[in-house]
Amino acid sequence: MNAAASAGLLMYRIADSGPEVLLVHPGGPFWARKDAGAWSIPKGEHGPEEDPLAAARREFEEETGWKAGDPDLIALGEARQKSGKLVRAWAFRGDVDPGTLRSNTFALEWPPRSGRTRDFPEIDRAAWLSLPEARRRIVPGQAVFLERLSDRLGAGRQRSAAGA
Repeated sequence: MNAAASAGLLMYRIADSGPEVLLVHPGGPFWARKDAGAWSIPKGEHGPEEDPLAAARREFEEETGWKAGDPDLIALGEARQKSGKLVRAWAFRGDVDPGTLRSNTFALEWPPRSGRTRDFPEIDRAAWLSLPEARRRIVPGQAVFLERLSDRLGAGRQRSAAGA
């Protein structure tokens, strides 16, 4: 029996202060007041027959409204989440304005047992975050992707050299 699998793309850019990553915050009433430990890379589930990278590209566009294009990708590997789900991720360099986020939506009965269904954005906001701030905000099971990106970019060595 296979556990659910997800794939996602982590956009990064290099700012004057060092690398920044684009994380997204889940939409809907359950996440409205959660911040630390709630943010994620744009990702989504895929079936066993679907190419994980194709799924990552599709989910990135559906959740953000931005196309990833055909960038040079940094493979960030896999990470098993607390739920048992296996997430595979890639990073790519890019730059977007978080204010232009256009997420797909999902329907949910809200308030519970009210009989009324409302549409909520799957992602309600996106933000560029420094690696230390991203580590604070990302869901714990995805933090390994930040570490792997940092290692690949040499950000850990840059921080040490700067005395940070």
